[in-house]
Amino acid sequence: MDWNAYRTHLGANTKVLAQLSPNTLQGLQTLETVPAANKHLDAKTRELIALAVAVTTRCDGCISVHTVAAKKAGATKEEIAEALGVAVALNAGAALVYSTRVLDAFENQPS
Repeated sequence: MDWNAYRTHLGANTKVLAQLSPNTLQGLQTLETVPAANKHLDAKTRELIALAVAVTTRCDGCISVHTVAAKKAGATKEEIAEALGVAVALNAGAALVYSTRVLDAFENQPS
């Protein structure tokens, strides 16, 4: 994938959406400013978390935007890999938890 072209395309479509539904984008922008305003985490840490969440939510747009932001915030490839390892572990853990829900659902079905 050409991530730069994708990010450009995403930005153009986001502008269209902003014209069609300005409150949607304004709400997102408000949410995005809250973590930075709290100042408990630095920008690099926030971006590493964003990348891990982007992987768990399978959002290519988030991956594209937050990879650039993480690199600008000073994140190394090794730090990004470590954050992604957390995302992988969390996804595996979530699969385990939801697997137990399948067993519960099976047990609660009529024979």
